[in-house]
Formats: sequence, C-alpha cells, structure tokens
Amino acid sequence: MRRATILLALAVLAAAPGLGWAHAFPDHSEPRVGHTLDAPPPTVRIWFDGAIEPVFSEIRVEDSGQRRVDKGDSRVNTADPTLLEVSLPALASGRYTVIWSVVARDGHRTEGRFPFRIK
Repeated sequence: MRRATILLALAVLAAAPGLGWAHAFPDHSEPRVGHTLDAPPPTVRIWFDGAIEPVFSEIRVEDSGQRRVDKGDSRVNTADPTLLEVSLPALASGRYTVIWSVVARDGHRTEGRFPFRIK
C-alpha cells in the first residue's frame, strides 16, 4: 500500500511539469559575471530563463563605495520579457556590483548580485 502511494505521488509530480520550478534565474548577462572590461558598458543586461514581472523587477549598479551609479531607469525590455536592463553613465575604472531582484510571472521572487570590473 505504501509503495503504491509513493508511486502515485511520483506520477502526479511527473505529470505536472514546472510545478515548484517556476522561479526565474539568470541565464546570462552583459557584462558577464566577474568579467573585466576595457571600456565601460552603456547598459547592464541580464537575461532570465523565464518571463519576469516589470513592476516587481529591478536592477541596480553600485561602485566599490556602495553608491548607486546607474541612471535609475531599470526596466524589463518590452520586446523580450526575460531581459532586465539598466543604463549606465560613463563609468570610471574600478570595481562595480550588479544587484538584481525579479519576480517571475508566477509570483516567485529571486535575487542576487555579481561583480564586474572596468580597467
């Protein structure tokens, strides 16, 4: 009886793909995580593995002194709902941190951060 119950539970889980795996996680970014650039990028872009909610998703960039340096126009790209981006001014050489927080279309929040450096 117990074995049948376990098999039935596994069959139900297998029949519901995506159940419990609906969080949006970063797929790749520009600049890449930990990358050193020769020149400052005009934008920071992060692509996620699923669509994200524009109202609840944000990206910011801070310098090594934890001062916000982006232009404050964080947005989800209207043509690609998996792309979160923010514009940057002409940044000086140094180390920067990208901090992001997104909500997937199903309401699950994920967040993270990564560094990049400009020569």
